Amino acid sequence: MHQATMGIVVGGGPAPGINGVIGAAAIEAINNGLTVQGFYDGFSHLVAEDFDPAEHVTELTIAGISRIHFEGGSVLRTARASLLDNDKLDTSTVVQPDSEKTELVCGRLTELGITHLLTIGGDDTALSSRFIAEAAGGRIRVVHVPKTIDNDLPLPGDIPTFGFNTARHIGADIVCNLMEDSRTTRRWYIVVTMGRNAGFLALGIGKSAGATLSLVPEEFPETITIADIADVIEGAMLKRRVMGRSDGVVVLAEGLAYRLGDREELSRLLGQEVPVDAAGHPRLSEVPLARILKEELVRRFAARNDKVTLVAHTLGYELRCARPTASDLSYTRDLGHGGVRLLLDSTRDLPPGVMVTLQSGNLVPVAFDDMVDPATHRTRIRQVDLTSYTYHVARAYMIKLEPADFESPTQLAALAAEAKLTPHGFREQFEPIVLRTTPPPIADTEPVKPVANNAPSMVR
Repeated sequence: MHQATMGIVVGGGPAPGINGVIGAAAIEAINNGLTVQGFYDGFSHLVAEDFDPAEHVTELTIAGISRIHFEGGSVLRTARASLLDNDKLDTSTVVQPDSEKTELVCGRLTELGITHLLTIGGDDTALSSRFIAEAAGGRIRVVHVPKTIDNDLPLPGDIPTFGFNTARHIGADIVCNLMEDSRTTRRWYIVVTMGRNAGFLALGIGKSAGATLSLVPEEFPETITIADIADVIEGAMLKRRVMGRSDGVVVLAEGLAYRLGDREELSRLLGQEVPVDAAGHPRLSEVPLARILKEELVRRFAARNDKVTLVAHTLGYELRCARPTASDLSYTRDLGHGGVRLLLDSTRDLPPGVMVTLQSGNLVPVAFDDMVDPATHRTRIRQVDLTSYTYHVARAYMIKLEPADFESPTQLAALAAEAKLTPHGFREQFEPIVLRTTPPPIADTEPVKPVANNAPSMVR
């Protein structure tokens, strides 16, 4: 009888803590009698014609990986290759596996003696893992470890994906430094951070640092314009001036770009076609959202003979391969160990493919089928809950136009004067977007009337 062998594949973008999962999983597997094979560069070589196990696969040993958890990046590297059918890939329709690729990968894994597969990645890697589990028909057990700094995988409750806490921590430090530079030089920063489908990272960074304003896609309608986003930022800048400050830092989630009429609108703004990644998503790194907004805001202030200094800054790649913080070091050890325990669990009738989660300190598998959006067959995405208490706390500490600002004649007159508009003109320009982006009340509580946030003690 051949010795059981576990394969490890890392897909998607980097995130702090990948090595922690690899190390913990490999050690636990080896201690339970398994051989462990690591596959370089995600699924990219497994689906390629020139796949060479001698070059693209490496055996992991305890001596070789026992201390890799301290390091950022991935010792197996990573890639965005997936098993989705790219010819039929459209985010508005039902996704399907590429049967040829999936069978090829299953066959190659079987030839290498892989009986258990641990995948580490985000929503697209989870999809590919599900395709393998379905196609293997029980020959290969699959467990997926949720990884993304976007924190948008469908974990229960407020459980984060690993890498999120480290990215938020480092991002908040950077924004804190920019806030001090902003105050010292009396300028504004527009900071765009990662978050393709959800605004958890932007909101978390802004809330932790106490940034002047954070904006996430969930706050806006499905289709917006640059003018809509600029109205919100300009309104915050004018309100900040009324409060006696001409500086500030705005943190935006890059996913706001998805709502600019999607790919066609983005191409129009850029004057060229927006490239897409291997999973069919527009490469938001190619969309200079911060620069576009900066130019629009500078134009607006110049139109009323008012000078403002804005700096566009994109925050993203600095966060992905950072050394993990203690919380992610501990968390990834749980996930790596838990993933192997689920792969080896013979006491429960588990499906051939599950995602590992830690709930209330306990190991809980989530079946792949429970992660699927029935309308698209994609992995479900979670988003910021605008009715949650944590969101409302974040918003309470922002400088942002609120409905209450239009209810106070004195505040409205001061804002209008700063914008060189009549009160009626100010209301006409800014009130529509304020009303469209005002969140619902906190769930299961009495509505709390927002305050104008113009107290002189509120310096941010």
